[in-house]
Amino acid sequence: MNYVVDNWSFDPFVIVVAVVVVLHELGLANLRRRSIPDRTRSRRLRSLYFYGGLALLLVAVVSPIDYWADDYFFVHMIEHILIMFFAPILIVAGAPWLPLLHSVPVGLRRRLLRAVMLGRTSPALRSFGRFVGNPWTALIAFNAVMVFWHIPALFNAAEENQLVHIWLMHASFFVTGILFWLQIIPSYPFKPKTSPLWQIGAIVSTNVVMFILAMSLSLFTQDNWYSVYAHVPGVTLSPYADQQIGAAILWICGDFWALPALIVIIRRALDDKEGFSLSVDRFFHRDPGPPLEVFRPPAGRVPPS
Repeated sequence: MNYVVDNWSFDPFVIVVAVVVVLHELGLANLRRRSIPDRTRSRRLRSLYFYGGLALLLVAVVSPIDYWADDYFFVHMIEHILIMFFAPILIVAGAPWLPLLHSVPVGLRRRLLRAVMLGRTSPALRSFGRFVGNPWTALIAFNAVMVFWHIPALFNAAEENQLVHIWLMHASFFVTGILFWLQIIPSYPFKPKTSPLWQIGAIVSTNVVMFILAMSLSLFTQDNWYSVYAHVPGVTLSPYADQQIGAAILWICGDFWALPALIVIIRRALDDKEGFSLSVDRFFHRDPGPPLEVFRPPAGRVPPS
């Protein structure tokens, strides 16, 4: 029980989360004045996902998970999975973008939007936005960041410098996680532009990268990669055993997020009016065949025997 109750800490990120929640609630209140009840109710339900994602972020950085991550590599892997996968999933599903925008006073909001859309730097900003929002950019960046920070020299450097650890490592995990899941989860006003087949490929390929990373940390090596865990006072678990447990967590947790996501995507594709087969045809640039309705007899007419 002490592992759960003890070693909670205060992090300035708590203040950031509190400010974001206040702004989000202010935006919801402003939108409620101009919306129908059904839309207001829908926003409130989505906000629960958003707040759940923020709560997971807080658990990752202020709970005993963060404390024990300094001593145990496998706990650090749990922290990374929360920051990179589960918190971004909930935040994207919560679609906080319009409420946060409408928390800004009307005059200031209009000036900011005018500067972004019509200002001198607007062409560069729009080009940057298209690049960042490109599905392939999101997919490659997400996997590259995951591999990059597990390179021993970079991982050790982040552990030895808290600014690098928080503002570079964890921030890059979280930002690329948001961009990745925006390609898969509808998050109003953003809508995924990718086909279900692309989304399935993105999830499977990311899961494969996690498996390869996990195998590299366990099956393909006999040594501890990270010197920062080699001489931690009071830790009796060997650094290599610690690394193997961390690799197992990477391996197993890949199924925890990938399988549910695949099920949701496949069901969404099957329920789509255009059908899953049409998505496959578009992905391979094939001319789709005639729909099944062409071969069905008209209503009230019995087909010849």
